[in-house]
Amino acid sequence: MAAIIAVNDLTKMYGRTRGVVDVTFSVDEGEIFGFLGPNGAGKTTTIRVLMGLLHPTSGGATIGGHDVWRESVAVKKIVGYLPSDPQLDPDLTGGQIIEYFANLRGGVDKAYVKSLVDRFELDTRKRFRDYSRGNKQKVGIVQAFMHKPRLLVLDEASSGLDPLNQLEFNKLLFEVRADGRTVFLSSHILPEVEQVCERVGIIRDGALIRVDTVAALRDLRQHEVTLTFAAPTPASDFAGLPGVHSATADGNTVKLIVTGDLGPIVKAAADHNVTNFTTHEPSLEDVFLRYYQTGAPAAPEAAHA
Repeated sequence: MAAIIAVNDLTKMYGRTRGVVDVTFSVDEGEIFGFLGPNGAGKTTTIRVLMGLLHPTSGGATIGGHDVWRESVAVKKIVGYLPSDPQLDPDLTGGQIIEYFANLRGGVDKAYVKSLVDRFELDTRKRFRDYSRGNKQKVGIVQAFMHKPRLLVLDEASSGLDPLNQLEFNKLLFEVRADGRTVFLSSHILPEVEQVCERVGIIRDGALIRVDTVAALRDLRQHEVTLTFAAPTPASDFAGLPGVHSATADGNTVKLIVTGDLGPIVKAAADHNVTNFTTHEPSLEDVFLRYYQTGAPAAPEAAHA
């Protein structure tokens, strides 16, 4: 499938301060791609370069075949953009802001705009300054989606939304994908990305450290296995088994950290007269957090899928 976003060796420095360094990835047409990392990791810097708001120090990117800096006008024609903290005219009402963006786009389907407003229960009569954080975000969502762009670039898009509006937002993302359009979704909330994305890129300290499918990341989950035996059992009897990363013993109990198939562990435990076998599978969030522990790999493991 053709890539709608192609980022190649993108570096952005703020003087001596790191923005992002040698970031390379691509996003296929028609997918929901998650861009995952804690605040300060480089997500917003990357997005601002994609939107032509920052000039890259080196490297570059294209959207729909257009250079994001030299052809930024052409890029903006096919993109719906929602920044992480929309700063709109505080004296205009939500309705006036939406109307302004609709005119800027050369006109949009008014019935579709109304459906978006109704879905998120947005009171368009209030001035932007009087909105809560969540309602300000709703205005941003409406203006980003209302012209049915080929690509949506959303930076922390669900910030401030209550759980019901979050569900409605997810439905909207699935509708975009079903329509063959693309979503680039930045977030620091792993469960949000896990629910809607097929692939994710994980960024840490300005470096892209992994791009993979959500399913592949789930496969990296490490099981925490606790074995209890009728008599003291040495950890060394399990340390060499496939997938075992660590093994410790304390009296009749052996604790293991295991990746992958537990079959060899089950068989070995039965051979040692096991009396109790418990396993805990960490969440995908635990997997994500491992990439941010000291000593976790900082170099890209899979820059291209």
